[in-house]
Amino acid sequence: MQKRRIGRSKLEVAPLMFGGNVFGWTADETTSFSILDAFVDAGLNFIDTADVYSAWAPGNQGGESETIIGKWFRQSGKRDRIVLATKVSKHPQRKGLSAANIQAAVEDSLRRLQTDYIDVYFSHDDDTETPLAETLGAYQRLIEVGKVRVIGASNYSGARVEEALAVSRQHGLPEYQLLQPEYNLYDRAEYERDIEPVALANQLSVVVYWSLASGFLSGKYRSQVDLVNKARGAGSRSI
Repeated sequence: MQKRRIGRSKLEVAPLMFGGNVFGWTADETTSFSILDAFVDAGLNFIDTADVYSAWAPGNQGGESETIIGKWFRQSGKRDRIVLATKVSKHPQRKGLSAANIQAAVEDSLRRLQTDYIDVYFSHDDDTETPLAETLGAYQRLIEVGKVRVIGASNYSGARVEEALAVSRQHGLPEYQLLQPEYNLYDRAEYERDIEPVALANQLSVVVYWSLASGFLSGKYRSQVDLVNKARGAGSRSI
């Protein structure tokens, strides 16, 4: 399978990423293990999760997805076949992108994931109250000790990505190599207007969330009743 490089890094991934927000939510541990095994057996290698997944589900507190992936790593022995992405800033007990929070959150994630490194560590959401240099400096320290390989930005505006890149270049700090915005055939305008030009100009890779518009583009919703049921179950899911 032809792989693609993440930004200007050395990491190469298959062109299809699996979103692990369902693990510990709509997919139990046994089902999750089966999905992960089938995913790798198909020649794919890029898995995305976050420390907050799936805090929105009743009875959960966040970290459920990472925990399941960590158990699968231990049982399967397939950690070295995976490029793993996880995120920081939205967990109920680990909000924001301060240096102290990033340091605490990464240790939590590594423990749950039962690994000693994260391939791609995303800023899950912009934190305008923390200086970009502080956030990027925290990532630099994690990269220097081998706990993180590459960093990415999710839910950032194009302007903030450019600002972060400028800070990185000015201070010799790591640069975001991967962006994760919302994008699909229904919701196209914001990405194409705001994010895509920045990604192209700076050789940044892009992976998207809600690629099927929360199931809308899959044909899942075919009647008014389907739409009503979707509205009732919308809840507080956070990407």
